[in-house]
Amino acid sequence: MSSDIEALLQEHRKFEPPEAFRAAAQPNDPGIYERAAADPEAYWAEQAAKLEWMTPYERVLDWKPPHAQWFVGGKLNVSVNCLDRHIRTARRNKAALVFEGEPGDKRTLTYWDLYVAVNQFGNVLRSLGVKKGDRVAIYLPMIPEAVIAMLGCARIGAIHSVVFGGFSPESLRDRINDSQCKVLITSDGGYRRGQVVPLKRNADKALEETPSIEHVVVVQRRPGITSGEAFDEIKEGRDHWWHRLMRHAPIWCEPETMDAEDILFVLYTSGTTGKPKGIVHTTAGYLVGAETSSRIVFDLKEDDVFWCTADVGWVTGHTYLAYGPLANGATCVMYEGAPDWPEKDRFWEICEKYGVTILYTAPTAIRAFMKWGAHWPAKHDLSRLRLLGSVGEPINPEAWMWYREHIGHNRCPIVDTWWQTETGSIVISPLPGITATTPGSATTPLPGYSASLLHADGTEIGVGGGLLALTRPWPSMLRTIWGDDERYVQTYFAKWKDRPDLYFPGDGAKRDEDGYFWILGRVDDVLNVAGHRIGTMEVESALVEHPAVAEAAVVGKAHDLKGQAIAAFVTLREGFKYDISLRDELRQFVGDKIGAIARPDDILFSADLPKTRSGKIMRRLLRDIAEGRALGDTTTLADPNVVNSLKEMYESQES
Repeated sequence: MSSDIEALLQEHRKFEPPEAFRAAAQPNDPGIYERAAADPEAYWAEQAAKLEWMTPYERVLDWKPPHAQWFVGGKLNVSVNCLDRHIRTARRNKAALVFEGEPGDKRTLTYWDLYVAVNQFGNVLRSLGVKKGDRVAIYLPMIPEAVIAMLGCARIGAIHSVVFGGFSPESLRDRINDSQCKVLITSDGGYRRGQVVPLKRNADKALEETPSIEHVVVVQRRPGITSGEAFDEIKEGRDHWWHRLMRHAPIWCEPETMDAEDILFVLYTSGTTGKPKGIVHTTAGYLVGAETSSRIVFDLKEDDVFWCTADVGWVTGHTYLAYGPLANGATCVMYEGAPDWPEKDRFWEICEKYGVTILYTAPTAIRAFMKWGAHWPAKHDLSRLRLLGSVGEPINPEAWMWYREHIGHNRCPIVDTWWQTETGSIVISPLPGITATTPGSATTPLPGYSASLLHADGTEIGVGGGLLALTRPWPSMLRTIWGDDERYVQTYFAKWKDRPDLYFPGDGAKRDEDGYFWILGRVDDVLNVAGHRIGTMEVESALVEHPAVAEAAVVGKAHDLKGQAIAAFVTLREGFKYDISLRDELRQFVGDKIGAIARPDDILFSADLPKTRSGKIMRRLLRDIAEGRALGDTTTLADPNVVNSLKEMYESQES
């Protein structure tokens, strides 16, 4: 069967960078693409020169597909690049992290404050016997100590493995055991929608089956409580309060000299086999990718206030809350809680309060804001915003337009970014001072990257739909899967058997006449309706274009004649109510918009959709519901109850 994916949705709106933005942007010369393509290694050497090296590298790239080594022979330390070099300048007293907890508590850490805390924590880790190459698990809420812990590990050469604070004890246990972590850093709790998440209790449950853990460091997040309330069980010699260890720790910690290819962190992402994959990122290449993309995609200026809303438990939080912006000396906002607590304008209140100039958030959040209504952001002064970003999954054109109009007030460029845990940093995105943007498209690969659309046989597709491939190595690419290099090769570099140099991210995409890429969703999610291969993103985008629809998820269900029929799960905007006539109207709307072949057979209306804790819709579970199967693994869901209620609703509709 052909791997082509049909391109159904047409989008012709285009927005040039505002002239004032273009004039001040860095970069703003379109020639950067041509220069980078002519000599990619020279381009990456130019970017690497912006870092501080302890020993210069000898070679930019050693590429033996599918394994790459970048900046061979070079030595540096990530924490030095994120902190030490800034405190020697006027940035010493500049805000590095501006934190707000969900209850409303606030802290601002200057670059000097962060530098001192990271040095102290590096010494704490060394006092607990942590050495270069040891693994440290971090299981914390969104508080400054999470960033301090990451940078403290980087300072002494320990490998950190951050586990999202919403994960279960079982998920924490499995990740600790896979990488054999020596120390766990957790908290007595974190706040989410007014409730305390019992992190220490979850950690204690996980630690019943984690023999490699020797010490547990606990951050006191809930002031005034007694240790007995925080610890279900105090293990003498194992459990330590963070603040007590830090109290007498020296404020200078000699940074470890790290080889360019030494491992910086392992971050686990879901695997199709059910076993999470430990994605390995190394020191120099990752930092070059993070620093460069933060600077050129977000056009960072000295007075910017940058807010990446992602949790540090995800790669977006690693790269665009911690390492990328801090390597550039930026000021970062960090918020602990939910966007709708205590009211649905919490994000906009934060933007106004701290004068946020760059906002980077997920399409699922944007669609939630659409659902809640434009009156919430309208209550706040968002005039300081100058650039908006989108990350996590493809953004529907209408959600893109809502973001532009109601948050950016039609003056802020939008950078819709495509990348993955595995790529380490942004791969496809507009450059805001150069690229004319189109709603719903991530546009073109950044300078230094090369992407293509391919058939299953490896031949290239010009205009149309196909399989996305990255055709050249890049510095921040994953190096392997922890403990399973064969899985690394088979998962990412075995799609085209005679081309082990081609990286397959698992996504389908289309390319339009302008050469712009449109991500159409995971190839696993592509629908096959009567011989037509249709990307879920296009049908979902057509549904969201209807004024009643805030969010939609589309899956295929088995059909005797067509092979697959389309089932749509739809969430309505505030003020709209379900009735049978609306269901019929939506089916016709999709048919009129992109063709009768894409018209959903089933539409189910729901108050919410099953999502992971990073905000991605779990289409696999929706397929289980649509086909009447037993539900698969629900441990990564933000709210497991959603999927059960959806199953009951769908079954009642079918009957």
